[in-house]
Formats: sequence, C-alpha cells, structure tokens
Amino acid sequence: MAPSKVAIVGAGAVGASIAYALMLKDVASEILIVDVVQDIVTGQVLDLSDVACVSSTKVKAATSKEAGQADIIVVTAGAKQKDGEPRTDLIGRNYKILESVIGGMQPIKPEAIMLLVSNPVDILTQIAQKLSGLPQKQVFGSGTYLDSTRLRALISDVLNVNANSVHAYVLGEHGDSQFVAWGAASVAGKPLLDFPEIQKLDRKQVQNNIAGKALDIIKLKGATYYGIGACAADLCESIILNKHQLRPLSVFVPRLGCCLSMPAKFGYNGIEEIYEIPLNQDEEQQLQASATSMKSILSKF
Repeated sequence: MAPSKVAIVGAGAVGASIAYALMLKDVASEILIVDVVQDIVTGQVLDLSDVACVSSTKVKAATSKEAGQADIIVVTAGAKQKDGEPRTDLIGRNYKILESVIGGMQPIKPEAIMLLVSNPVDILTQIAQKLSGLPQKQVFGSGTYLDSTRLRALISDVLNVNANSVHAYVLGEHGDSQFVAWGAASVAGKPLLDFPEIQKLDRKQVQNNIAGKALDIIKLKGATYYGIGACAADLCESIILNKHQLRPLSVFVPRLGCCLSMPAKFGYNGIEEIYEIPLNQDEEQQLQASATSMKSILSKF
C-alpha cells in the first residue's frame, strides 16, 4: 500500500470525527488538519495525537496549500443554516467559503481526490467540480451514503438480519427531495417488498424518519457528526485501498445534468462507474423532481 495523505478542511466536530474514525482504521499514513481558526486546529491535533496508542497514522496541523497536495482532500468547512434563512442564502454563503477554501489550495495536486461533506452536499459538489479544476470523476460528495446506512439499519432491525445483507438505497438529493428506491431493494436476492414485515411498514413514514433523523439529533444535542464521520472515513479507506466498492454518492449524472446520489463504483482514481438502478415510474418522477430542484438552485450560481 502506497503512503496516503488525507487532508481534512474544517476542524469542527465533523472534521474531528472523520479524523478520529480514520485513525482507528489505521490506513492513512498522515492526516492534515486545516481550519481558519488556528487554536481549534492545535487543540484537535493535540487531542487526536493521543490516538497513537491504537494507530500509526500521524496527525498534524497544515495550511490550505499543504492540503492541496494531499492524496485525498475532505471538505467539511461550511456555514450552518440560520433560523428562517432561505436555502439559496445558505448556499451563497457556502459558495464563498468553498471559493476561498479551494482557492487557497491551488494549485491542487492533479491526482487528488476531493470528497465534499459540507451541506448542501450535492450543490457544493457541483460547485467544487467547477472551482477545483480537477477532473469531474475526482470530485464527489458523501451524498446519501449516511441516509442509506440508516435505511439498511432500520430494515435489518425489522427483518432481524445483518445490515450488510440488505441492499437498499436512498437516492437523489441529500435533503428534502431524497427518496427510497423500494422497488430495487432486496435481501438475499428476494425483493424487499415481498417480505410481509416490509409490506406492513408505512413506507412514507420510514422515508420521512430517515430524512428527518439529522434534525432530531440536532434538536437533542446540537449537531450530528459520528455517523457522517464513520461514513467519510469509510470512503477514504475505500479510496486508499482501491476497493472498488459501490456507495450512493453525490456524482454528476449526465442524463440529469446535475450532481445527485447514485450508486457509484470508486477507488484510488475516483469515480469509475455510475450504476443507475431500475426505478418504477413514481421513483423516476421523484428523481426527476430532485434534479429539477437542484438545477433551479444551481442556475443562480
């Protein structure tokens, strides 16, 4: 395995959780922590360095220029939505942050992979593809990976099987217009909708619960970071080890003309193939509606 350097831009709870989960996996040679607030960077590096008891991964403070030379650049920096703030205003603020962050990294290592975790992830992924100058396949977002993980966990509880045996995806936008591709979901090759336990579920409520789980967590403890930390660390590991895994990621889908979550195969060179799974008429309409919403917002930027 070649040495691998991962830069995490944004040293808040999400960035630190990604770094911590990645250190426990012990697959990266070095993690660079970058933030505009230097005291937070110093504190996180001091704290994370104590993980040396179970990890050989080195962690250090870095500049944006140094981050631009990493093998994987994870972007968690971004503004949070204010109460009553229109979504376009939030995106406008995050556009400026992303422009500053990516501008500070230039020139970016040509082979680097850029992983967007900041929200709204689909919009920011497409903006980062434009701003970074990297090939489109090397810039993608965490998308609905976490949402799909929540779905599989719920189904595994209902059917009493391991979540890894559940093949089911949340697709589209990571946000309000996301949907569950029930028609293509399966366990052991058996369509999920053939299981009596699944037939009894209020599938609309399941979809709403998955989409709204983050808000529930935020109301209770102020922020979400462990789940996305684990997901982002898993994506980094898959890139470093060139696993060619499939995950529902925010990628540019040519027929839709925007970035949305689709199952994608990825590895050391980035996105290698997008797998469009069969959708019924209703699901296809939801996907198209999601794409229309994304393109309407992107037209303002």
